[in-house]
Amino acid sequence: MLDDANETSYSLQDQANINAVWASLIVEECSRLGIVVSKNFLPLDFFCSICLIDTFFQYFCVAPGSRSSPLAIAASSHPLTTCISCFDERSLAFHAVGYSKGSHKPAVIITSSGTAVSNLLPAVVEASQDFVPLLLLTADRPPELLDAGANQAINQVNHFGSFVRFTFSLPAPTDNIPARMVLTTIDSAVHWATSLPFGPVHINCPFREPLDDSSDNWMLNCLKGLDIWMSGAEPFTKYIQLQNYLACKAGACVPMAEVLEIIKGTDTGLLLLGAIHTEDEIWAALLLAKHLNWPVVADILSGLRLRKLLPSLPEIEENVLFVDHLDHALLSEGVRGWIHFDVIVQIGSRITSKRVSQMVEDCFPCTYILVDNHPCRHDPSHFVTHRVQCSVRQFVDSLMQSQFSHRSNKWCFYLRVLNTMVAWDISFQINAEYSITEPHVAHVITEALSAESALFVGNSMIIRDADMYGRSCKTHAQSIAHMMLDSELPCLSIRVAGNRGASGIDGLLSTAIGFAVGCNKQVLCLVGDVSMLHDTNGLAILTQRVSRKPMRILVINNHGGAIFSLLPFADKTDPQILDRYFYTSHTISIQKLCEAHSVRHLPVKTKVELQEALLKFEHEKTDCVIEVESCIGANSTFHSTLRKSAQQAADHALSILSRLPVGVSISDGLFLYKIHKMNFSLYRIQLCAPPTSSSADHHHNEFHREGYILSVYLEDGSVGYGEVAPLEIHKENLVDVEEQLLFLLHIIKGIKIDVSLPTLKGSFTSWIWSNLGIMECSIFPSVRCGLEMAILNAIAVSQGSSFISMLQPQMINEEIYEKSSVKICALVDSNGTPNEVAYIASSLVEEGFTAIKLKVARRADPIQDAAVICKVRNEVGPCVELRVDANRKWTYEEAIQFGFLVRDCDLQYIEEPVENVDDIVKFCEETGLPAALDETIDNFQESHLNMLAKYTHPGIVAVVIKPSVIGGFEKAALIARWAQKHGKMAVVSAAFESGLGLSTYILFSYYLEQLNVVYTVMNREIRPSIAHGLGTYKWLKQDVTAIPLGIHYDPCKGFMGASVAGAIQLLKNFKVNNNVIHKTFNEEQVHRYHLTVNSKNFSYSIKVHEVGQESNVSTGTS
Repeated sequence: MLDDANETSYSLQDQANINAVWASLIVEECSRLGIVVSKNFLPLDFFCSICLIDTFFQYFCVAPGSRSSPLAIAASSHPLTTCISCFDERSLAFHAVGYSKGSHKPAVIITSSGTAVSNLLPAVVEASQDFVPLLLLTADRPPELLDAGANQAINQVNHFGSFVRFTFSLPAPTDNIPARMVLTTIDSAVHWATSLPFGPVHINCPFREPLDDSSDNWMLNCLKGLDIWMSGAEPFTKYIQLQNYLACKAGACVPMAEVLEIIKGTDTGLLLLGAIHTEDEIWAALLLAKHLNWPVVADILSGLRLRKLLPSLPEIEENVLFVDHLDHALLSEGVRGWIHFDVIVQIGSRITSKRVSQMVEDCFPCTYILVDNHPCRHDPSHFVTHRVQCSVRQFVDSLMQSQFSHRSNKWCFYLRVLNTMVAWDISFQINAEYSITEPHVAHVITEALSAESALFVGNSMIIRDADMYGRSCKTHAQSIAHMMLDSELPCLSIRVAGNRGASGIDGLLSTAIGFAVGCNKQVLCLVGDVSMLHDTNGLAILTQRVSRKPMRILVINNHGGAIFSLLPFADKTDPQILDRYFYTSHTISIQKLCEAHSVRHLPVKTKVELQEALLKFEHEKTDCVIEVESCIGANSTFHSTLRKSAQQAADHALSILSRLPVGVSISDGLFLYKIHKMNFSLYRIQLCAPPTSSSADHHHNEFHREGYILSVYLEDGSVGYGEVAPLEIHKENLVDVEEQLLFLLHIIKGIKIDVSLPTLKGSFTSWIWSNLGIMECSIFPSVRCGLEMAILNAIAVSQGSSFISMLQPQMINEEIYEKSSVKICALVDSNGTPNEVAYIASSLVEEGFTAIKLKVARRADPIQDAAVICKVRNEVGPCVELRVDANRKWTYEEAIQFGFLVRDCDLQYIEEPVENVDDIVKFCEETGLPAALDETIDNFQESHLNMLAKYTHPGIVAVVIKPSVIGGFEKAALIARWAQKHGKMAVVSAAFESGLGLSTYILFSYYLEQLNVVYTVMNREIRPSIAHGLGTYKWLKQDVTAIPLGIHYDPCKGFMGASVAGAIQLLKNFKVNNNVIHKTFNEEQVHRYHLTVNSKNFSYSIKVHEVGQESNVSTGTS
């Protein structure tokens, strides 16, 4: 560097004219100026020294023009500068803003005179509002040409008004003025730009004859006093800031003691993380969150909304409670009335969510502490009580020295339940919608980001979606995992930036490209199509690839301004007015714009294509524009669906929390009760006929059904019963099921029951794994179903409630239950001649059944089955719902043959008509007949929503759900919600369970009917009541209880129905019929010992818990 400085002295003296001398001085001083580290970024004991960093002012954004040619030549020829150029000054200025955002160092902008200077104004406004340092060097005409009619001469002095921190107009270069004046002017300007509040500064630089490069004698004595400067490498004037250090020494830090006492004294505090700009400050904010143990609401710009989590240690994620979906939880009027914080600490000035900001305002009067390093007032609602001006690191350091009592555990866990339920509903709605949506893009964007990545978000709907639907995801990077474990912090931050100073939609692409240069990360830019059109000249900067890594630019193209479709007036305004003056609808091709600039373009129309595109270009070395097609109308509808669903989830959560006992205990979590013990009994009951699912010999006189009754006892003495009834045809058997129940018998004792279990939103899956240590794929479906049934019934008994009230506490009304019933579909085995089967069907209709399901595919050929169905339809008339079930026993050709023969029979649907599930959609399309899924969903091994994606075809009209076969009520509810979302029937079907299981299924069916009503209201459509497949009660010759099922003909409703109130009473008063119990299993003695295994190169010990007869292999201590 010293050699470069020595070269400066020679180059100055060798300059051709005084214009070149002054331009060289300006550029050289910029290259020397390290950024004086602000008092806000270092501990106080550093402030009494001169702090320079080892990177230099080297990024120049040069707009072509004749008047600025001396500056442009000096900058481009300097060995320590990097220059970039663009023909559009507005784009170039935003690019400089982005660079400064990314690097935290001022970029230098050089422009010609006239309106070229005016084009900088939008970027200057953004930089001023968002505290971004910039140095503007605007060339100008000499003073004698101003206000004299000269070409391209305007008044550029104070051109940017109050939006710059400092402005100065240099005289035209002359050797009559000491050259050091130029240096001190630059030093002063940069000092203003990098002192609080950071911002842009403007130096106006008039030049006479800027294009004249001929030699012109100039007086060297203008360089007088610059000998030391020319022989060194430091700026001419070094600014030293001592005020924070001296203030602290003088005792001015006393107000922080008041802040500490306030924070220590609160019971309900909230940590609100706004825009945070550096990795160090993000890390400090995360440390503070862990230290305070307060709930945290992280804005999208905080860097902690799109965080990476460790998959190997799920418990560490509990260290910090992130309430990511508070925005949508606040859609609930009940939540808005319930939630209140005594103390709110906000880090960073800007909050994206309007609802969160409104909630903060509704909490007033409260203590509201705002922390930011600038001195400006960011208090639009005027209720900040304590304004702390310091860096995040300083604030965190002051708090980390104090200990805080964690008295608000109950409050935190209430918020956790609320957030979890809203998050589940949002995730379900997004994942169950298979077309690509704008919220989906925001929801999955984290998966495309790594530790080496950063995100730049556009404005308008883009940033709002990211803030509402962005989420954390797991990281698998080992190096990052070790770093996170060492610090005991639960996550890794992702740096996020945006133009939120003035929140405009212009210049976003250029800013993002500059941000990529400044932060030296692989940046993913997320913008809308209108924003893209406002800054298409940014593509010219993109193609230059100056000093940066490849970028992915994700453009959501809904052909207009979608945000206006979400505003209240959208439904009341003329569509033509909306299109022209608000949506700004257009037909401009993003692809052709990219082609014009030689930028790679990739269109995306599906979720899979989006995922592939994001992953593909993460590892490639080329820039790419990924265009996601969207539609304003569909976007508005889906946002409405998300809001309604989230509101209902929040109401549901609040109703659960409001019903908790006053003295509910909280230690490691929010738990209702503790399980005292569990036992189970083997039952064997007689049936009137063989189950339609079995291959039993119909000539036998006796048929039986075997299963287990679970009894779960809580510590308060409440008992809940569940039924485990495995079906041999579904790869379960009594022996294996019994072994698993014996295992549960021992490990479940003393386990706590989480408050969220009745929500059926992933809570049981999480509870079984975290408390019982059983993976989802390891527990038998019938066992899980029985366990869920027993636990939910136990909770209901303890609370003096019912199974149905557990599932929908916000709709409790015993009077409604008394009048409610569930429509039942009769089941016919179809053995016999067409006349015999038709007679049975007509007899059922006379009993009151209005829906009948007949088994088919059990005869020699489909023609015979078709004859039976035609005869039945002719006998029962057109008003009865007819369903048939082929159980996947036909080939495609046989199913087609049957389908064409029964086309006029008006079948409600055919269950599983083909043996190959991939042919079911083709069957619907060829025959025009509706179909239903049954065995298909029973065999799902992966995510149900992913597997169901193949079956959204309108020809598939129903999903038949057997809770004991698919694995319980939580999975059943998920599949039912999917079906209802896609306009399909969710039909609960029994698998020949006893009255205990049937009663629970009746209540579960009623619960699904209520969910169906909700979807009906949301979608403004009429859906008829569904007949559920619970007609297997007619097979029961014996039962596990003496209380009869309340199934009868309801003359008011005109169908055979199961009484909801009757099912509630059966479960409340349930007593086991000991005549059908063959064996009871209670807790056995457990032998505990260590089994040591020695090998040549290693040894290990296994901790064994053994029941039954003691083994002889035990060694070590018991």
